Amino acid sequence: MKAMILAGGLSTRLYPLTKMVPKPLVPVAGAPNAIHLLRYLKAYGFDEVAINVHYLADDIVATLGDGSQFGVKLQYSYEPELLGSAGGVKKIESFFDDEPFLVIGCDEVTDMRLDRLFDFHRERAAIATIGLVECAEVDQYGVVVLDDASKIVGFQEKPAKGTERSRLANTGVYAFSPEIFAHIPAGKFYDFGNQVFPSLQAAAERFYGFRATGAYWADIGTPKEYRRASYDVIRGLVRIPQSSPNGIDPSARLGEGVEISGAVRLGADVSVGDGVSIQGPCILDDGVNVETGARLERSIVWRGATVGARAELRDTVVGTRYAVAAETILENALVADG
Repeated sequence: MKAMILAGGLSTRLYPLTKMVPKPLVPVAGAPNAIHLLRYLKAYGFDEVAINVHYLADDIVATLGDGSQFGVKLQYSYEPELLGSAGGVKKIESFFDDEPFLVIGCDEVTDMRLDRLFDFHRERAAIATIGLVECAEVDQYGVVVLDDASKIVGFQEKPAKGTERSRLANTGVYAFSPEIFAHIPAGKFYDFGNQVFPSLQAAAERFYGFRATGAYWADIGTPKEYRRASYDVIRGLVRIPQSSPNGIDPSARLGEGVEISGAVRLGADVSVGDGVSIQGPCILDDGVNVETGARLERSIVWRGATVGARAELRDTVVGTRYAVAAETILENALVADG
């Protein structure tokens, strides 16, 4: 089975974190989310995967390789100029065969049952099926309206509270049949959400929404959702395929008088100095150095970064190899080089 990961965007909403780290390599609980997605896809039988790349493409290729270490065959589609979500899929139309295929964004953290999504898609001989989750608040999401047969009859983009016609959010997980390519022009920027989907709905095509009841979903393209998904992983609220468990890696070095509470993940070769306080949820990726007397609350520190002595971090994300100066106080911040 074949799938495509959409990864061409710049992820500007996470700047400055993503100035030096491309969108698909944003880490979630210790590993780039693209790696989690490759393992997730493999678990459902998707063993041939394409990914489109644009910004810092060489870094992505160096990290993911040919996909064999994740059990898949990985093909890259280079986009010197961005083509949009649908245009990027159209560019590699020849990659797909005559069977339904999956498209998923590199921002997605989910445990949706892809087998059930595809059963639903095939049973209805659909051209397109959107995976949907029900959310208590949908003012930050694209909302999908269904009829009684689960056919898509309308959309709302980030509706103001109280105006929503549905609480079903578009997850960015799509099942397509090859007929979809007739609805995407070649060689131009084209988008699923703004162009393809409204035209399918207006033409009353075989276009459905799959309610992924009980599934977890987060779009980590915003700081709030990135933190939520990361913390939910280490809290055990969502299970993603991981190469190492949460908790404290055996190679981590802890000084005297270190206080750790709540859900945490301390990666390989993390060094924590004397008198440090870490109040979870907190994630310290591999090679992080936290110096004497620092305090961390609800924060994420990416690979190789340093938190200086007596610095205080609350609700903060520290970028790869960034050095937080001693005695710095950061709250609700994103800091990174670049």
